[in-house]
Amino acid sequence: MSAPLLPPPVPSLADAGAAPVPPVLYLASQSPRRLQLLAQLGLSPQTLLPGPQEDAEALEAERPGEPPEVYVRRVTLAKLEAACARRQCRGLPEAPVLCADTTVALGDRILGKPADAADALRTLRLLSGQTHEVFTAVALQAGGQARLALSRSSVDFAAVPEEVLHAYVASGEPFGKAGAYAIQSSLAGWIPTIRGSYSGIMGLPLYETTQLLRDAGVLP
Repeated sequence: MSAPLLPPPVPSLADAGAAPVPPVLYLASQSPRRLQLLAQLGLSPQTLLPGPQEDAEALEAERPGEPPEVYVRRVTLAKLEAACARRQCRGLPEAPVLCADTTVALGDRILGKPADAADALRTLRLLSGQTHEVFTAVALQAGGQARLALSRSSVDFAAVPEEVLHAYVASGEPFGKAGAYAIQSSLAGWIPTIRGSYSGIMGLPLYETTQLLRDAGVLP
């Protein structure tokens, strides 16, 4: 018996030389927490990360006397500008670009990412038994327009025992995080109260982000 005749394969868009389909959204961040939060909104953005020739850390340099709220807005817009230039330089299809920055402040003092274990321990000792603020700015470039929103929250820390702080630093959790801690980590057991946005403290305020994405037509 001869084999049944099969219809010829349908040519794909790639076979026809069609342009690649642009992503719904670019995310200029390597934070797994921000990807996780965007997934809650039903989004799977394409990450748009700095290349080895870029000095991304330089964008986060503080300016003397700059208030935390002004600092986080400036840094977020600088990151957005760099990300948009990166997309264009790489010849990637146009799509909205989202980025964010989180800043922890004790009064007017900005507590950035710790440089090493000793710096992380110093930062956590400052936060222990105190109330601090967390500012997260989120910015979106879409349709030739940049939009920015700011989330401001406060976090109360109970007095944390020295042995707990040392163990937390030894876990490696503080590194790469503003204020040397993550709200979703074990240190949350020493946080009795937060006022504001839990997702904003994590690194991407979902309410503000949703409003920006709706305005841009990314979300319904």
